[in-house]
Amino acid sequence: MSLTSILSAEAIENAVKDCQAPESFCYKKFFQLCGLSQKSPQEVKDVFRIIDEDNSGFIEEAELKFFLQRFFPGARTLTEKEIKSLLTAADDDSDGKIGVDEFQTMVLS
Repeated sequence: MSLTSILSAEAIENAVKDCQAPESFCYKKFFQLCGLSQKSPQEVKDVFRIIDEDNSGFIEEAELKFFLQRFFPGARTLTEKEIKSLLTAADDDSDGKIGVDEFQTMVLS
């Protein structure tokens, strides 16, 4: 499964372009622009599985660095500040990683 089977390639590209500058990534705006926040809970879980590159059931800090690249090859990496912000927003149980339910809650809220 690929992200473009769930989200349009054009929407993904627009979302990535919107946050090209370092420190400009806003997860809420990104999820809206790429169309993910309008998808079903199952589709959000499918996207989670694509981002969870090591199939651990969690998106860890190392995977968050390359978050944008999972959506669009050639995109920039997230800065440490952006990673911490995304982790803080999603990590409800403070275990240092994002589980599928936490990801779903963040995307659909």
